[in-house]
Amino acid sequence: MYKTSFKITKMDCASEEQLIRMKLQHLDTVKSLDFDIPNRKLDAYHDGSHEPILSALEALNLNTTLILTEASNTILEEETGGNQRKLLWTVLVINFVFFGLEMLFGIFSKSMGLVADSLDMLADSIVYALALFAVGGTIARKNSIAKFAGYFQIVLALVGFIEVIRRFIGVESMPDFQTMIIVSSLALIANVICLYLLQKNKSKEAHMQASMIFTSNDVIINSGVIVAGLLVNWLNSGYPDLIVGAIVFIIVARGAYRILKLAN
Repeated sequence: MYKTSFKITKMDCASEEQLIRMKLQHLDTVKSLDFDIPNRKLDAYHDGSHEPILSALEALNLNTTLILTEASNTILEEETGGNQRKLLWTVLVINFVFFGLEMLFGIFSKSMGLVADSLDMLADSIVYALALFAVGGTIARKNSIAKFAGYFQIVLALVGFIEVIRRFIGVESMPDFQTMIIVSSLALIANVICLYLLQKNKSKEAHMQASMIFTSNDVIINSGVIVAGLLVNWLNSGYPDLIVGAIVFIIVARGAYRILKLAN
């Protein structure tokens, strides 16, 4: 057996870990995957050549480079499917609930930042749902679900981006900055909980590295909406909200593109 280490510079979120797991699941030579998200590193334990693994990772466009390949005598612990499903259901429910909350309060508060952030939570929900369907499922079923989810997410991102443009050139009432800050703070806590659960599942230690939190896209997005809310109040302008919303819609579209890559 061999251990091959990869540097994946754009792997900064737990949902991207799930994308990688699903992309590599059809490779019978892969025996185990060890993720180090804070350092953007993946150790793959496998038989045979590392080339198929590298090709699959490069297809996700996460900026993957090979570090080294070496023989390994590591004794791998068997992963329990039941625990994996329970964990995926937990983070799926958390993300989907906050998708609904942020979308609802985003509409009522007229905040495009919250609406965009809700779609980012939906994107994570889709990834975890795909991972659940993929466990024990066929590659064909996974590909079909991935295509539908990816295109659906792109449509939502485009609609949201068009709405941002319309508000930029039109006259809209000011978003409720207090709602933006409160709801985004709750979503921030939810994302930290999800990251903690995912990290705890892969390690015997119960802690989560702080660097993992602060380098996560989800946490950065939540923080961005909070800052936008403060700027809306300080500048008495809705532009900070629209700018953050536009940036997040682009991130959501990028995530959808990666999901579509799974279907290839």
